[in-house]
Amino acid sequence: MDKRVKNKEWYMWVLGLALLLVVAASLGNTIKLTLLENKKVSSIAEIQIPEVPDVKTQRAYGVVSAEEWSSYYSDIYKSYMANSGNTGHGGVRIKYTETDPDIQTLYAGMGFAFDYTEAIGHNYTLEDIAETQRPHKLANCLTCKSADMTAMVNALGTSVYSTDFETVFAAVSEPISCYNCHGNTPGTIIITHDYMAEAMKADIEAKKVSASSVSCAQCHIEYYFDPTTKATKTPYKGLTEISPDAILAFYNSTGFYDFVNPNTGVQMIKVQHPEFETYYGAGSKHKGMYTCADCHMGVAYNANGDPYANHYLSSPLDNKELLQTTCKMCHADLTSQVKAIQENTTKREKQISAMLVEINQKLAAAIEGGTLPQETIDQIKALDRDAQYYWDFVYVENSEGAHNSKLSNYCLDKAEDLAKQALALLK
Repeated sequence: MDKRVKNKEWYMWVLGLALLLVVAASLGNTIKLTLLENKKVSSIAEIQIPEVPDVKTQRAYGVVSAEEWSSYYSDIYKSYMANSGNTGHGGVRIKYTETDPDIQTLYAGMGFAFDYTEAIGHNYTLEDIAETQRPHKLANCLTCKSADMTAMVNALGTSVYSTDFETVFAAVSEPISCYNCHGNTPGTIIITHDYMAEAMKADIEAKKVSASSVSCAQCHIEYYFDPTTKATKTPYKGLTEISPDAILAFYNSTGFYDFVNPNTGVQMIKVQHPEFETYYGAGSKHKGMYTCADCHMGVAYNANGDPYANHYLSSPLDNKELLQTTCKMCHADLTSQVKAIQENTTKREKQISAMLVEINQKLAAAIEGGTLPQETIDQIKALDRDAQYYWDFVYVENSEGAHNSKLSNYCLDKAEDLAKQALALLK
């Protein structure tokens, strides 16, 4: 046989084999992709959590730690531990007393006036509370800082809140963790914090709000410490009472205040971090569509394509898949939209805080100089208290207007109007 013919036959045989392998690989990839697509889920709620044996722990108050769960839920544990990388902006944490010096005047009379530093996540809550220069005499400061603290309250009762801080702090060892949202029952949402379990029980049962969002709300809310028992409380019972107006009405009707400003003697409310009340408040376009977890956690997939609930907490703006799928349905450029909202909110916050500082200074001078009748002084004090409350409701809400720009603007409008009324009386 001619050598060229023989070589041609060999070449065709090799080419045919190569094509066969390519087709096989293509089919294999198609099958693999199909299997992966079949595992796709649209939300965390659709993920099936595998059952595992009861995990026994020797830790105090029976809290099973995240590490003890890690061998059963390795993907979730790894994503949870990834939050340990959040140590501020390039390792530098924002000091609000420096970026927003007005609060040194507005919060005078309490620790936030001299130490208000950016929080850096669930994994660092115990470090945050240990390092803060704000005084913390009682254990109620640990309410949202440790799974162990929550379990202690559930085991021993609300008297734990009024226990000496150092005593309880020495007994806790884990920051916000699995127990806070799940108890010791993986895959099941359990409202473990007593004040939210009481406040939202009826709405959860009536399916007016997702238990998933309420689990986040256990810490991301406006709360207060009962003046008598020192227990952590919510200023409302249910969704119908979570508006800024209703909360202020509760505080004003009970005479509650967090601190007294030494410059003016005004009994002030220090708002905490009302993300839940803002997101579920009037004007929110997403509250009935998405839970906190949908936007700040989301679904992730491991190497095998299996879905799991991602416990790495982030801004939805940092979640490219979420932006390109869910968000893109309504927002052509959500990042730019949020940036504009936040810039406008921050600008207004600074304008109004300057007005509040002016009220503080002029009111202090009027009191010292005796230039205004007591009736007018009392009126200005009431306006000052309410104006600062509405401003603070937005200033300490961590989305800077993005969660619900309509409600944020409403609060800033109220704050500005009340501040103008106070300044008019101080002329």
